[in-house]
Amino acid sequence: MSKETIAIACDHGGYQLKKELMEELADLGHKILDLGTDSDESVDYPDYGYAVAKALMEGKATKGVLICGSGIGISIAANRYPEIRAALVHDALGAKLSRQHNHANVIVFGGRMIGPDLARDCLRIFLETETEGGRHERRVEKLTNPQ
Repeated sequence: MSKETIAIACDHGGYQLKKELMEELADLGHKILDLGTDSDESVDYPDYGYAVAKALMEGKATKGVLICGSGIGISIAANRYPEIRAALVHDALGAKLSRQHNHANVIVFGGRMIGPDLARDCLRIFLETETEGGRHERRVEKLTNPQ
């Protein structure tokens, strides 16, 4: 697996998990583009979802990791951009299928919903899984270019 630059960001509800996942990314040898937040002080999750989306669209990173309290709000924010396919993941199968079938480029976690060990496993699977292509390509194309 080639080592990539991974953009990561969170709101206050995901700050603790972000620290754990940054350690995992470093252990895996990836470059990390940390886009905040840097504490558990209250902030607005859309700002961080948008920051990761823009980093991917500008080519500053190849994949992203987002975390808020539930994972829902920050994934909605990132998915406002057609180029972004942010998948809220709760288990290993979801992490794998988000890459294989949906060509997800951002994995999203709920900092209050998933434990750090499971989140680490999901992150590794997400980063190691290739896109299947085939029948999924036309569906992913429709996500990027809605009619």
